[in-house]
Amino acid sequence: MSELPSLAGRSVFITGANGFVGRKLAERCRGLGAEVMGLDTVAEVERGVVAGDICDPAAWQGLLDGCDVLIHTAAVMTNNVNPAVAWGVNVVGTRRVIEAAADAGVGRFVHLSTMGVGRFAQIQTEAVERFHPDAPLDEHWPLMPTGNPYTDTKIAGEHAVLAAHAAGELAATIIRPADVYGPGCRPWVLEPLAAIRSGRFLLPNHGEGLFTAIYVDDLVDGILAAATTEAAAGHIIHLGGEEPVSTAEYFGHFYRMLGLDGPPRSYSTRTAIAIAEAARRSLQLAGKPTELGRGVMEMLNKSRPVSNAKAHELLGWAPQVSLADGMAHTEEWLRANGHLDDLEE
Repeated sequence: MSELPSLAGRSVFITGANGFVGRKLAERCRGLGAEVMGLDTVAEVERGVVAGDICDPAAWQGLLDGCDVLIHTAAVMTNNVNPAVAWGVNVVGTRRVIEAAADAGVGRFVHLSTMGVGRFAQIQTEAVERFHPDAPLDEHWPLMPTGNPYTDTKIAGEHAVLAAHAAGELAATIIRPADVYGPGCRPWVLEPLAAIRSGRFLLPNHGEGLFTAIYVDDLVDGILAAATTEAAAGHIIHLGGEEPVSTAEYFGHFYRMLGLDGPPRSYSTRTAIAIAEAARRSLQLAGKPTELGRGVMEMLNKSRPVSNAKAHELLGWAPQVSLADGMAHTEEWLRANGHLDDLEE
């Protein structure tokens, strides 16, 4: 892809600045010369991150004065959450950040959604086949709530952003990342490793679901390309890996790193959901948080590839890190941080 422009003399504000993607964005923006500040639930003064609540901007919205770009990554990112909690953060919180940005005259608002909003279109059904058989998932696909509190509130959050753009409140772009991984990633690196260690890891669809892995550095470059491309305002843009792999292949990397025999344990989707739901209920009764359950099984049952055509054409962006290289970087970080120590007896 073409080189990103310098951000010297420009200011960037990141919500969720202590998160996996937020940290990487801040590092990249500083490397491009930007002044970077951020918001999260816990302050990190040395990184310019203040503590605050996205639903209550009064304490921090003054920091947006003169801001050129606001990148909104803050969200409740779990499938197993009370719908009211997810709504409060992912929808109401998003609207509050929009209002604060519009009042401050922020030049560009970039909202991170998820490819999961298109989950219905990623699962083979008779209705989808009538709509567009065998087509990859692109930005034109219609969305449908599925009852999952995370993806449903992300759909509603997208609506809030698009409505603000259409009303002329601010210039906004929505990014839908695919399956993001890399050093420090919780959903697709640390959580699976913990499940593998505990013997609870399993896959639906006999491990044949499609996983569109995108290394975090590629995602960050795509986000910044969108933030600095005037023509991207008003657009929804997908960012994923170029070639999907099976879930068995992707998660098989972690079995290898742990020195375990593969492939990962897998079942029919119906059986996998039943097992995962039983495990979720058991762990929740014991007061233990878990990502196991119907939501993650459905996410791992995707059957359609993701189209990056719009990102190619509009942004001149394409992922640069292969899965092999990305997994090598991830493994190096995992070993350095003790995540691949010998399995406990």
